[in-house]
Formats: sequence, structure tokens, C-alpha cells
Amino acid sequence: MIVPPHFSTLRTRRRGEQQADMTVGLSRTPVDLELIVPVFNEERRLPQTLATTLDHLNRQRWKSAVVVVDNDSVDGTDEVVSRFTDAPVAIHLIGCSEHGKGAAVRRGISTSSAQYVGFIDADGATPIGTLGRVMALLERGHSAVIASRRAPGAHYRVEQPPARRLGGWVFRSLAGLTLPDIADSQCGFKFFNGDAVRQVIDQCRINGFAFDVELLGALIRHGHDVIEVPVAWSDVPGSTFSIRRDGLRSVTDLARIALDRR
Repeated sequence: MIVPPHFSTLRTRRRGEQQADMTVGLSRTPVDLELIVPVFNEERRLPQTLATTLDHLNRQRWKSAVVVVDNDSVDGTDEVVSRFTDAPVAIHLIGCSEHGKGAAVRRGISTSSAQYVGFIDADGATPIGTLGRVMALLERGHSAVIASRRAPGAHYRVEQPPARRLGGWVFRSLAGLTLPDIADSQCGFKFFNGDAVRQVIDQCRINGFAFDVELLGALIRHGHDVIEVPVAWSDVPGSTFSIRRDGLRSVTDLARIALDRR
């Protein structure tokens, strides 16, 4: 099992060397599955998620790689990634100077040549074991398979605070204007047929937290199906989402997405 290193570990690479790696990561060997992790200042939550994810992938039959997309972090996120370079599963670090989770995910997908590609959150809120069911559905021919906290059989292991739950209800109500048949568009665990998602990714423009709605809507408009799988989800402290800062922007983006469909 891959054990996450302690934060006291000495830095193993100078900043210039790490930036060189971020450029090389744009050209990657094709694999069956590429798993993208968008990050912004995630030095505390990322080690455990990477350790658990790499350990799980190493025990699967697919040839896999992990791609960490750094959204201009100013902490030690890049050094965390460098500590896993000897893992049995390939790990890459690439940069994204355009701010926003949507921009980071878009960069990871657009530079991928994997047969299947998807993304997870750095907090590991969705159990990585969910991936087995997701991959089985993708291999049967489905275009997009997403984790859902609202599909039948899903439940919360750790609930969100009341304010976040209220904000989530508002967001879901507005997202339903674009995605009426999807119960949960915002769970950060989504995987796609590589060709299908690369067909639409360049049409997406939303950089904020509403990017999932735009991406799923684009897939559906192009005739691709989206399947939800129930998960046991846990709220993990440390999210960069701010109701005050990001809430209004998300509502504005949702309105824009809905209007663009007309």
C-alpha cells in the first residue's frame, strides 16, 4: 500500500525543476484510463487522496495514470505530487494558469489521449472504490458515468453544514433547467468515454463550479448518454468553495448556460 509522506519531508525538487515537469506532462503516453485531479492549494488534503487512488489503480487491470492539474497553487501542492513519482502508477503534474476548477478540468481532458478519462476531487469525498462500477458501465458503451449523492441507494456518510446544504438545493434547482433528468450534477467524480468528451470539451467556457452543468449539457446535446451511480459521500473540511464569493457567480453561470440552450 502507498503511504502518504509526512508534511515535514524535505522538498525534493527546486521550483524550476517542477515547472519543467509541468510542461512535459502535456505530452503523455496513452493509457486505458486517465484520472484528473484539479487542485488549488491542496497540500493538506491531497497526500491521502493520491495515496489511496494510486494504490487502488495499481490493483486494477486497466493501464492507468493520474494527472494533477495545478491551478496556480501558492502552497506546497507541487512538492506533494513530486513525492509520488516512484509510485507504480504513472503520475503527472501539469499547470493551468487560467483560474477556476472548470478551467483545470478542461485542461486535463483536452490534453488527454486516454480511452477513458475523468476527474475526482482532491478531498477524496467519493470513495475511489466507486470506480469499478463506473468503469464497468463505460466499457459497456455508456458515454458518461457520474457519481450521484441523490440517485436511489446513495447516502451521506458525513453531511454538509446547513448553509452548504441550502446552497446546494438552490444550485440543483437552477441546474435542473439545463439537466432536468440528472439528480446530482455536482458530485466531483465523473468519468467519460475519451472520444465523446473530447468532442465537446472545446465548446465549454465556464471556469467556475457550474462547469459540470455546461459539460454534461454539451454531451447530451451531442447525443451522448449520462448515467448516475449512487455513492456513499462524505463532506471533507477545507473546500475552496465560498458561498459568498462563488455563489453569485455560479448562479450567473447557470443562467447563462440555460439561455445558451435556447
